[in-house]
Amino acid sequence: MYLSNFQFADELKEELFLNDIKRTCYNSFYPFGVLSMHHLHRLDFEPVTILYGGNGSGKSTALNVICEKLGLHRDTLYNRSSFYEDYLQMCEYETEHQIPEQSCMITSDDVFDFMLNLRCINEGIDTKREELFNDYLEAKYSKFTMKSLDDYERLKKVNLARSKTQSEYIRRNLMKNVREHSNGESAFLYFNDKIKENALYLLDEPENSLSSEKQIELQRFLVDSARFYGCQFIIATHSPFLLAMKGAKIYDLDEDPADVKKWTELGNVRAYYEFFREHRSEFEEW
Repeated sequence: MYLSNFQFADELKEELFLNDIKRTCYNSFYPFGVLSMHHLHRLDFEPVTILYGGNGSGKSTALNVICEKLGLHRDTLYNRSSFYEDYLQMCEYETEHQIPEQSCMITSDDVFDFMLNLRCINEGIDTKREELFNDYLEAKYSKFTMKSLDDYERLKKVNLARSKTQSEYIRRNLMKNVREHSNGESAFLYFNDKIKENALYLLDEPENSLSSEKQIELQRFLVDSARFYGCQFIIATHSPFLLAMKGAKIYDLDEDPADVKKWTELGNVRAYYEFFREHRSEFEEW
């Protein structure tokens, strides 16, 4: 155990801060209002703690805030608002032991970039990432206006660039160049290489790019790392295979207020259970 607990800004602190802002021309006050919307004020950690919830529940935001407050390393950049530092100053945390320097945050974008780079080295791909980086920036910030139907394809590219982050744009355009075969092996290789002994790791949806079998393998790897190799994990996921980790403490961020639950009580897991129970007879025909 390295991180004992983390306290986020509560509604009162947020309200007092936002009331003091004189200008009102900002498009976003993120991360203000995201976690307080679910009355998530404090997280108390175990060797494995899981943040569960659907899109918009704030689980990735919570990880990003913890990562930045603790000064952990991360490979993939993410969008920050003008008020991020102000929010971080309102957060507090307590540790049981000093957080090791090798501690870090691992996101699904990190895994995807690793897979893509590995494929570039081993096989090559039709379109290089650098070309798409330039293409994205040119499209996002162009002053393009559609003048005829001949401009339709260009319009689609511009709209895609303006509506997506750079990593989402690159992923969308390169996915067709990456074969599905062996992607799971490559993704698992990334976790195996990145996660060392005696450190704190924040994992944001690590199940992405992994098959069911590989998710089960990852679950065993994480359990062993926590039990035998001095690792602590805080994981944002909705994978039933990871949620089933024995001894994991699970916060359900879909609840208001966010609450600790058993994995079998979670809505996503219950949906799987009901689906397979409904089709039980089809499995018994085997």
